[in-house]
Amino acid sequence: MLRKDLTSLHTGPSLRIGVLGGGQLGRMMIQSAIDLDMRVEVMDPSHEAPCRSLTHRFVQGDLNDSDAVYDFGKDLDVITIEIEHVSVEGLHRLEASGVRVIPKPNHIALIQDKGLQKQFFAKHKIPTADFTLIDEGGDLTEMGFPVVQKLRVGGYDGKGVQILKSESDIVQKGFTEASVLEQAVDIDKELGVIVARNASGATAIYPIVESIFDPNANLVSSLFAPAQIDDSLTEKAKILALNVVEAMDFEGLMAVELFLSKSGELFVNEIAPRTHNSGHHTIESNRTSQFAQHLRVVAGLPLGDVSKIHNASGMINLLGSADAAGAPVYERLHEAIEMAGVHPHLYGKSQVKPFRKMGHVTVTGSNHEEVHKKVLKLLEILCVTGTQER
Repeated sequence: MLRKDLTSLHTGPSLRIGVLGGGQLGRMMIQSAIDLDMRVEVMDPSHEAPCRSLTHRFVQGDLNDSDAVYDFGKDLDVITIEIEHVSVEGLHRLEASGVRVIPKPNHIALIQDKGLQKQFFAKHKIPTADFTLIDEGGDLTEMGFPVVQKLRVGGYDGKGVQILKSESDIVQKGFTEASVLEQAVDIDKELGVIVARNASGATAIYPIVESIFDPNANLVSSLFAPAQIDDSLTEKAKILALNVVEAMDFEGLMAVELFLSKSGELFVNEIAPRTHNSGHHTIESNRTSQFAQHLRVVAGLPLGDVSKIHNASGMINLLGSADAAGAPVYERLHEAIEMAGVHPHLYGKSQVKPFRKMGHVTVTGSNHEEVHKKVLKLLEILCVTGTQER
């Protein structure tokens, strides 16, 4: 029996919320929780987790250890995640003991395995790139070239994904672990949709964003909202994202990554059951940020208004430079702060590494051209180096 019924949950210190993962997503979640006087407790494997200095209680522990996850959450009212690589078994045990778990353990298990994700899309007729599943040591030439190879489990932030264009690529860099092979899509734009869905089935869909990737880091370098696509495509993207969460009967916040092909087709690439890099700009650009929205679902509060505050917005990720090491040095940040409509967010990480996410900067403005110009300027001047040389 549940410790507290959903309708009896109230915000404030009496509501104990646990978060598995103490990185920048958890940090920004806590910053939103402060506005509602929510008590947030965090578990993370690193003693230097960005959340540590902000949380009511910090526990250093293995997120994939069932006992550690259970012990952390057993006295909490509700537990959520900021990273999906956690012990599903531990979450099932917590749910059975009466702790609310959002998102549901079964949904996390599905998303942890990219092969299961793709099979789910196929079963529910959700358009996605043609694919095949490859066992450990399997034949990577099965779909011809070019293909995208993704590790079924463990990939994160651009790791565990690569493009194979020839048999020599397989020899040089092909993964031998169980993986997904996808037919490469001729991509025109990479889009993202964030959808919140609560226990009653109510939904809120944020404006579509377009992400621009850094090919060296295999990470988002910048994004723009709303995406510069026509109204018909915008509506199709929203319906597609909504179909995903409805098919799963999902509760929580979900990021749906989409490919728009050069022929005008939309394909679901991947999904993430949590706050996401593609929604960081919502802190300044929308009436309810993705982090505040996630907390509303977790606490059983009504969903917030996701309409735009500004006509246009953008974001750049502050990534460690290719040779960065030591304590971070944010080069020329003072110049960025002098620009109107520029909002920096630093994540409090004590050490910089090549391509590590150290922060982000949001840009808001009256139109896309204004925002685009400022984003390009920020990409030109901002750099995160370190106090040590590699």
